[in-house]
Amino acid sequence: MTDLQKQLNKQVANFQVLNVKLHHFHWYVKGPNFFTLHAKFEELYEMVNEYYDSFAERLLTIGGKPATKMQTYLELSSISETSTYDSLEMVDELIKDFKLVVLELKELTVLAQDHEDEQTADLAITTAEALEKHIWMLRAFLG
Repeated sequence: MTDLQKQLNKQVANFQVLNVKLHHFHWYVKGPNFFTLHAKFEELYEMVNEYYDSFAERLLTIGGKPATKMQTYLELSSISETSTYDSLEMVDELIKDFKLVVLELKELTVLAQDHEDEQTADLAITTAEALEKHIWMLRAFLG
């Protein structure tokens, strides 16, 4: 597997771990922020699921094999599982996770451009842009 394929697969793993984490947040959020965050977490896990599929399909397109097992996702992912049940900690954890993914997507962009793979670079750039917007909105939510 090439470096580019490895980095794409890392993002496949990141998005699947985020998907599971966002479902946890969606199901277990409580308190005065319930209605706002319950809906937001659902919106975000639907978005993340689309990224998960897009990155896996891009990896297949360039001859790679995306991970498909939970154990492998946890081994490859930069994102850790969650243990929080506090709504504000959920948002804070999500901001940190999104920031980490954005950083890795910027590295992926450079790697893809070095390999003259503009399609992968474009996927990484547009995904990072969307995540940066969510980081801004989640920070605003926290005040």
